[in-house]
Amino acid sequence: MTHRFCAALLAVLTAAPAIAADPPATPAAVVAQAPAAAWRAIPADALLVMTIEGGKRVVIQLAPAFSPRHVANIQALARAHWWDGTSINRVQDNYVVQWGDATEKKSMPPGLTATSPLDYAVPLANRRLQVTPLPYADPYAPTTGYVGGWPVAMDGTSAWLPHCYGYVGVGRNLSPDAGTGAELYAVIGQAPRQLDRNIAVVGRVIDGMANLSSLPRGSGELGFYTAQEHQVPILSIRLASDLPDAERPRFQEMDVASRSFADYLRLRANRKDDFYDRPAGGVDLCNAPVPVRAAP
Repeated sequence: MTHRFCAALLAVLTAAPAIAADPPATPAAVVAQAPAAAWRAIPADALLVMTIEGGKRVVIQLAPAFSPRHVANIQALARAHWWDGTSINRVQDNYVVQWGDATEKKSMPPGLTATSPLDYAVPLANRRLQVTPLPYADPYAPTTGYVGGWPVAMDGTSAWLPHCYGYVGVGRNLSPDAGTGAELYAVIGQAPRQLDRNIAVVGRVIDGMANLSSLPRGSGELGFYTAQEHQVPILSIRLASDLPDAERPRFQEMDVASRSFADYLRLRANRKDDFYDRPAGGVDLCNAPVPVRAAP
């Protein structure tokens, strides 16, 4: 009887359908499954909402901790509605989209702060930054990592934001001019990291990037639109904190100190799933962006 029972049990077990294996881990799966505790709300006064021709919207997250003077100017310009009626004037392929006052004659609102090349990086003296390190070599900085939701490059004395895809910088004339923040651009091509510490980086596009990257390229020098081409009108630029509550966008960024971000970063560098046969064994600062999502 015992032998018959064992044989019957073996037949049942071998006939039973196999239990499905866990799906391969991917960075996207880690982001999708991250718990609520792994996300941090982005303050409304750090969100710049740009509406361009056709009612298309672009949302920019500002980085006051890394570019305080320029960001303060940008917030003042937004509150003064300074950009209303200006335009996108330059679209250079694999480089930038740039906007502001094409005439360069529009009066500035009072109270803007003077800036200088010293504002391109923040000094590390007397600062204790909570850094999530990126343990891979970077050709543009001795060390890199993540601080407060931002990718950061460092050299032991200062820290700065990199020129990654979608990042927003301040247009300027020749040094020592550092720009006021009235002329802005977004990177729409391969990360031009050679610009790091040569121009102020003030934030990143977190929504509506396709509304910039899909614009027709300018045929003028450096991608500027010529007189015969259409400069895309800017209808308005507002801080989210100045919008009615029902119109206010809400976004969250992943906490770079969370377990979810550690898993995400590991998989960005060492992806091995159904598609990837050969893990890279590393990742650069611009290819491991901090995940951002619309607030649930």
